[in-house]
Amino acid sequence: MKKNIIVKTNSKETKIESVDDKTLKVWLKSLPIENKANQELTKVLKKFYKKDVKILKGFSSKNKLVEIEDGN
Repeated sequence: MKKNIIVKTNSKETKIESVDDKTLKVWLKSLPIENKANQELTKVLKKFYKKDVKILKGFSSKNKLVEIEDGN
């Protein structure tokens, strides 16, 4: 399953909000420096979906495309 992600960094809290069926908005505490926001994003999504998550596009953008594994 693929999802579009809109990332908001340097937030006071970490949260996930559904925009539509294909898009999520994710607030992260990390800054987008030295890949820290991407690492936090994958960790948060792995915990939320309880599946492996991989960033496909948008490594240096606030708009990302991630793949959530179908298997366990």
